[in-house]
Amino acid sequence: MPSPPSSAFYLSELEARGLLTPEQAATIALAERIRPFSLHYELRALLYLGITLLAGGLGVLVYQNIDSIGHGVIIAVIAALTAACFTYAARHRAPFTWGHAPKTSVGADYLLLLGCLLFVVLEGYAQYQYGLFGSRYGLATAVPALVFLPLAYWFDHRGVLAMGLTALASWVGLTVAPLAVLTENDYWNESIRRAAIGLGLALMATGFYSEYSNRKAHFAFTYLLLGSNLALASLATSAIESAFHEQLAVSTGAAVVMLALCAGLFWYARRTQSYWFLVLAAGYAYCAAGCLLALFIMALPEFLIMLALVVLFPLSALAVVLFFVNLKKIMHGSAPSSSH
Repeated sequence: MPSPPSSAFYLSELEARGLLTPEQAATIALAERIRPFSLHYELRALLYLGITLLAGGLGVLVYQNIDSIGHGVIIAVIAALTAACFTYAARHRAPFTWGHAPKTSVGADYLLLLGCLLFVVLEGYAQYQYGLFGSRYGLATAVPALVFLPLAYWFDHRGVLAMGLTALASWVGLTVAPLAVLTENDYWNESIRRAAIGLGLALMATGFYSEYSNRKAHFAFTYLLLGSNLALASLATSAIESAFHEQLAVSTGAAVVMLALCAGLFWYARRTQSYWFLVLAAGYAYCAAGCLLALFIMALPEFLIMLALVVLFPLSALAVVLFFVNLKKIMHGSAPSSSH
């Protein structure tokens, strides 16, 4: 694939057309050459990677030296590091606002995230070593949710919000079907799927409300991303499992609800010009449509099933290709304006 023309090419074109004088073209070319190169996203990625490696390294260090260091010392060190991270973040916290809070310190955001990770390590270690919560495993997942969700709003941190919502989802799963999760490793039984669908829809509603009421509107992306994935993935497993057990009404209903949610995500993606939600909606809609087509094919006579498969699979592949080829047109074609 040929590389796009350089800025020098466009400058020479504008100069040849008389739209720029030689002095103006030279000034612009000099500004392009000495313009600083942004390393913003690279540095953010390195910071996130450093926090993850530090938290993981502490876990490995504790595991390898648990007998020689002593449990009390380990807990004291982790607690001290956690408190130090939270203290530094609190000292550099911007005043609370329902809008997007200005960042007063780059390090404070990452230390807050590290503090939350260390808090989970501290809680897990105390539970493993001393049985802090006993057999009340739901409480062990509820505590991080109760800590992280208020911190996310207080510090205006979407990463901590995602951790809090993940802990909330874990608490819901353990509350609904603790035996299925802990003893049978059945993470997608009917009770858990229903709870996941309900929680996913509640998170999506919270995201839409946050944006509509302009109360932490920038949190809407996290709520909608986690909530839509949770609800749609649960509906997809319900549709597929019901189809295998020949529960056609349940499978069809789940697929239809999936298509309705995907239509809402598609509308939101175009309104906010978000490729994330556009591709997410298309992927789950493809899954739902495939499930409905499978139900239709299974109802055909045997001699028509192979013919339907030969025709429908290439057409579905063609639809996927056309979607990605026309992705920009789908996104920008007569899309309503948005302030986001």
